[in-house]
Amino acid sequence: MAASSAFHFPIHGASNDRLKLVAFNPEQHCETFFRLSFPHPELYAHMPMLAPSSVAELKGRFYDNPPGNILSFSNPESFAFAIIDKTRPASAEDPEGELAGTVSLIRASPTDLCAEIGFIVILPPYQRTHVATNAVGLALQLALDSPEQNGLGLCRVHWSANTTNLASVKLAERMGFKLIGMIPWHMRFVKGKVHGKIGNGKGLPPGSDPEDLWRDTLSFSLGWDMWRDGVRERIEKAMAR
Repeated sequence: MAASSAFHFPIHGASNDRLKLVAFNPEQHCETFFRLSFPHPELYAHMPMLAPSSVAELKGRFYDNPPGNILSFSNPESFAFAIIDKTRPASAEDPEGELAGTVSLIRASPTDLCAEIGFIVILPPYQRTHVATNAVGLALQLALDSPEQNGLGLCRVHWSANTTNLASVKLAERMGFKLIGMIPWHMRFVKGKVHGKIGNGKGLPPGSDPEDLWRDTLSFSLGWDMWRDGVRERIEKAMAR
């Protein structure tokens, strides 16, 4: 990694026969990530984050942003992984395969032993393959397995999805998360209509800019007890398909 991370937890990668998660290195991964994602701004349609307009801007989100930014190396609550598809040939990004996207642990708390899986971007050539299931599965194993199993030993992992993002909702359900509720008017997408965001489809609150959109969010959770009582085995079977 090109810069030291301030992440709360000691972190390492995770891998299986098909995929691996490694620390996202802006110097190594940003150029290919930008090249494959830039023609597809819809990848950011459900996120508050805007699509970067250049490789330099994407790199800046890791180096130059304030600690509250979810990609910033100075944010102790976040850690970004590069997803490497090991079923593909060696590449400039990794000797074991090709860069297929990114996934992060965000909003991590060492006090409450929890984190959220977020900023999941599967690059278009790797969508509708084994990549998403294996990337999330590896992230869950890293988060919820015990330190003796090379995990972080967290007690809970959270997942948030735009109510209109059916792919995210289905992935959360497939990976064993339990729906715990819906947060209405959770996020305001400022000038969201201009930036290609997808809102909740409702009328705007009083005083809104007519170009704004709002997101309702479905909240999912996966606890250590669920993980122990069958979800881990369910995930292993899903990853092996």
